[in-house]
Amino acid sequence: MGLLDRISLLEDCLGRVLLLASEWVESACEAKGISVGSPLRSEEIAAGPLATVRHLRLLVQNYNAVLAKGRISLPAPPEEGPDGSLRVQVVPVRGLFDAIVFSGFKANCWLAPSIGRDDLERLGSQLTNSKPAKIVLVLGAGNVSSIPVTDAITKIFQEGNVVLLKMNPVNEYLGPTFERLFGRMIDKGLVRIIYGGAQVGAAAVDHPQVDEVHITGSIYSHDAIVWGPCGPERQRRLSMGDPVLKKPITSELGNVSPWIIVPGPYSQAQLRFQAENVSASIANNASFNCVATKMIITWRHWPQRTAFLDLVEGVLAQVPRRRAYYPGAHERYGRFSGEVAPPDPQGTLPWKLIRDAEPQTSPELFSEESFVCVCAETSLEAQDEQEFVDRAVEFSNGKLWGTLSAALTVHPSFRRAPGGEACFQRALAELRYGSVGVNHWPALLYAMMSPPWGGHPTVTLADAQSGIGSVHNTFMLEGVQKTVLEGPLAIWPKPFWFPTHRRPEPIAWKVLDLYARPSAWKLPGLMLAALGG
Repeated sequence: MGLLDRISLLEDCLGRVLLLASEWVESACEAKGISVGSPLRSEEIAAGPLATVRHLRLLVQNYNAVLAKGRISLPAPPEEGPDGSLRVQVVPVRGLFDAIVFSGFKANCWLAPSIGRDDLERLGSQLTNSKPAKIVLVLGAGNVSSIPVTDAITKIFQEGNVVLLKMNPVNEYLGPTFERLFGRMIDKGLVRIIYGGAQVGAAAVDHPQVDEVHITGSIYSHDAIVWGPCGPERQRRLSMGDPVLKKPITSELGNVSPWIIVPGPYSQAQLRFQAENVSASIANNASFNCVATKMIITWRHWPQRTAFLDLVEGVLAQVPRRRAYYPGAHERYGRFSGEVAPPDPQGTLPWKLIRDAEPQTSPELFSEESFVCVCAETSLEAQDEQEFVDRAVEFSNGKLWGTLSAALTVHPSFRRAPGGEACFQRALAELRYGSVGVNHWPALLYAMMSPPWGGHPTVTLADAQSGIGSVHNTFMLEGVQKTVLEGPLAIWPKPFWFPTHRRPEPIAWKVLDLYARPSAWKLPGLMLAALGG
């Protein structure tokens, strides 16, 4: 299929997202117990059709660049890090008004030393190479509605394969919508959608015509597919390096996501903004996110520690309880919080912040992703702020399960202090996570779509942690070690993804429309809506 034909398919899919967006959002809100008029509806817009439209628009731009110039153009020239390896800007992107929508933000991919400038001159050239398509089984996620769609789009339009998409039983109600969204691709034989539970998934994994597998889910599902059921046979296979699955597999499997609060002279407004920031990462999607903050790491002697944690709890107290729609949530809440959730006819669960958690007394908080609305805080001993940062990085790498994402809140004065910038850069370099957010939730990197999304490349099949490989990555970069997102310590107007935003839904719809049909004429209306938060 030529580039023009592929662009036509992408644009057709983009148009179908616009036609189906309202239906898509209504179905998700009904399933998750989000009422008409609720500010929470903006979550389902942003994490569903909005993210999908941005992904499609970025791919259309890059396909057109390959068609015109033979390669994808980067937003800015690559820079060299202290070790000589390249760092490539992937946000802001030209043509989508990122400099306004994400004002003050920048995301850079840190590449392996083996990747040189010559490699970047050939970005997207693989789109013109003809190769036999493989059949990739995509085991869709049940929590965030854009995941199965954008995973499939990645496999088709960036890797040149065709997709058998199995819907997760949790959100298979979206299957009919996705069948229409992919309608033309289904007619072309590029996508098929199937439904069912674990038996259907196992049959698809084992099917001789399936060449590769991609899963977004839990480490338990991944290891059952790769190594077989728990027991002596699995242990034998692990020791021998003999997986049950003989096919390639890529995955995204969750995280005990840390948020490191670097001590500093924060103003009350800065402290409040960061408390809302952390709270947003806990409350979004009822905390059923692989990137939800699960461990706040503080310095034990930080004078503002108690005040900050009080602010986090205060913000969460303003956020209405959410329906715990994901299976097993009530059991997990009891196990990770140590409390029995009060009975509620609506099936909601309360937000829970556990202070002063210790790995010795509550190991599950550090070694397992709770996937429920429980977040812990742990404090570390250190002689000063810089030693705390070093220890926090070591703690995150060594004590917390997963390699997907980590966040740091850093006051500018820390970086200006003698040795501060070197300490900060050392922390970014040593954090073994695929995505690192500075002053902001790394989930933004998922929504931006141009960065890769996945675990750190040091993982192995036997110890997959947050998963192997990545999706999105619309610039088709190779050798990405991590993506670092940096943004201001506090921004105004209030971000529409904050749970305390009063009118986020109109903003979400306007951003979706901007990505679908980019035009400077739409910016005044978007900025006016943003002022209503």
